[in-house]
Amino acid sequence: MRSADLARLVALAAIWGASFVFLRVLAPVLGAAWTAESRVLIAGLALAAWFRLTGFAPGWRRNAKVFVVVGLLNSALPFVLYGWAAQHLPAAVMAVVNACTPLSGAVCAAIWLGEPLTRTRLGGIGCGIAGVAWLSFSRPAGGPLPDPQLLPAIAACLLATLCYGLAGVYLKRCASAVAPLAIAGGSQLAAALWLLPLLPFAAPVGALTSPVLASLLGLGLICSALAYGLYYRLIADLGPTRTLTVTFLIPPFGVAWSALLLGEPLSPALAGSGVLIVAGTVLVLRRQ
Repeated sequence: MRSADLARLVALAAIWGASFVFLRVLAPVLGAAWTAESRVLIAGLALAAWFRLTGFAPGWRRNAKVFVVVGLLNSALPFVLYGWAAQHLPAAVMAVVNACTPLSGAVCAAIWLGEPLTRTRLGGIGCGIAGVAWLSFSRPAGGPLPDPQLLPAIAACLLATLCYGLAGVYLKRCASAVAPLAIAGGSQLAAALWLLPLLPFAAPVGALTSPVLASLLGLGLICSALAYGLYYRLIADLGPTRTLTVTFLIPPFGVAWSALLLGEPLSPALAGSGVLIVAGTVLVLRRQ
């Protein structure tokens, strides 16, 4: 791997790790629906402007179906789920659970693409399940009871990773001929349309302070628009399998950003479950 590719990979992990901090700041103020809508709308408009400046033609009409489906599965649904979970979970916990995405992808690929679940992959899925269970049912001895929404919030994060897995299956089966950058921009704008019906029923509950506005711009411009550009550049240079190694780096960055910016503690359960989940991801992504 070239040093430039490694730098982009680490930068992408750092950016996506920070997204959970931004979510933790935004979601209690804007709510799940408005957080998700703001994120995809800012990212979609930024990418559309980039297309205009560079003369890139995403094929708006020709690829509309792909944009609509991917926008629902890869952005609208998971972003709402993470937005709701962020009101109940620390950012570090969301970053760790998000590492289950390749595990969900392996299950979806086995069901809908016929990809075999080898012993190695099954072992990886088992490690991931053990890690999530440890994180879900542990608390410090003598410590306070967790938020009663803890388990539903972790379930929401897992459901979001399942959405990502389904999106991956759809992309592989139906959208392999569409330019990845076109999918990035088109799906964000389509996701914004999907989320519109929710907005009248989910008014923001807090004030738009400077930290909230900064988090909003960071989430939309850096963690979505810029991150997609880095991600698809890596796919073009390294291929999808090697690019997925970014999954191993996101939890450490997420935990570090959470501790640095939000003062979240690193508990033994979080560290141990993170190791299990990342180990499971390594096994699932390992070449068979």
